[in-house]
Amino acid sequence: MIDHLTRAIVLAREARESGNPPFGSLLVGPDGLVLKEERNTTVSEQDISAHPELKLARWAARELTPEVAAGTTMFTSCQPCGMCEGAIARSGLGKVVFALSAEQLNGLKPGGGFPPVPQEGPSHYDAASAAVAGYYT
Repeated sequence: MIDHLTRAIVLAREARESGNPPFGSLLVGPDGLVLKEERNTTVSEQDISAHPELKLARWAARELTPEVAAGTTMFTSCQPCGMCEGAIARSGLGKVVFALSAEQLNGLKPGGGFPPVPQEGPSHYDAASAAVAGYYT
C-alpha cells in the first residue's frame, strides 16, 4: 500500500512540474497490478474536470467489468473532491486510499480553498419529479 501511495505522490509532483495542480492517482486491480495511472491536467488541457481520480473512474466504467471494478483500489495523493467522489461511486470501484485529506489540503491553501457557491431549492417538484419518475425502476 505504501508503494502505491508513494507512486501517487510522484504522479502529483509530475503534474505540478508540468504546470498543473499537484494531484496524481493510480488504479490497482484485484491482483495487485497497476491498471492505469493519471495526473491532474486541468491547466494543460484547459479542462476543470481533468482530475486524475475522475479520469480513472471514467476509464474504469468504460473498460472494466463490474466484478473487476469492485475489486480495484484507487490510490491517490489527496482525498477525492465531491465531483470525483461521485464519479468513483458510479464507476463501481471498490476502495479509495488517499495520502492527504481534504481538510489537510485546505489547510495548505491560502484562504482555505474554494468559496461555496450559493444554492437554492428544491423547487418545481411536480415537473422535476415527472422527468425522473420510473427511470430507476
